[in-house]
Formats: sequence, structure tokens, C-alpha cells
Amino acid sequence: MLVAACALVDVDGRVLITRRPQGKAMAGLWEFPGGKVDPGETPEAAVIRELKEELAIDVTQACLAPLTFASHAYDDFHLLMPLYICRRWEGRVVPQENQETAWVRPVRLRDYPMPAADEPLIPHLIDLL
Repeated sequence: MLVAACALVDVDGRVLITRRPQGKAMAGLWEFPGGKVDPGETPEAAVIRELKEELAIDVTQACLAPLTFASHAYDDFHLLMPLYICRRWEGRVVPQENQETAWVRPVRLRDYPMPAADEPLIPHLIDLL
């Protein structure tokens, strides 16, 4: 399964994470916003679409910088997830799917329980920010 995610970084160097709502797989865990890449869609287009749908912000492809990726085998599927960094967007982050959000310093990301695929991304964010 191909999923694209984004680490939105504010002017204070904090990263936005969202909590998966009840009723979804891995409910209650924190993650970087993003989602499944649709057939025929690029990962960048998926991130732009998902950020608009989930958080009501507009991002352009020029503002997405690839940072790293995760490759993780869950029990019933394999996940490949590129992670992009974005420091510029239009609009104010407003959760659209009843999810909680948190702006977190990279060194504190491990304080939030995350899906196994997200955890290896944290050191890259700590090194960058």
C-alpha cells in the first residue's frame, strides 16, 4: 500500500501530528497527516489533496520537499510511505475529520504513541529540525 505523509513545520520548528479518530484502523495513535495514494495519482498530489481534505489548508507541490520514507510490513499489508516536509501553506489548520491535532517539537514526538511505520521517521525530523 502506498501512502504519502507530510510533516508540516511551523515557524517555531514544531511538527503537526494528528490523532487517528475512533472507528479507523489504529484509532488513538498519532501520525503525520496524509493518506493513500489513489491510482494514477502522484504521492505529492495525494499529500496536497489529503491536507486540503483533512486540515483545510492549501499546499503547492513546490512547497513539498521529500525527506525520507518508511517501509513497514504490517500483519496484513506492506506499507511504503514517503514523508515530505512543508513549511509553507495557505490557510489555517482546521481539522475536518474530528481528529485531534498537536504541534510538537521533534524531540518530543516519541512521547506520542504512533503506528510502527511512523516511528522510524522521527530521527530524520530531529536531525533536520
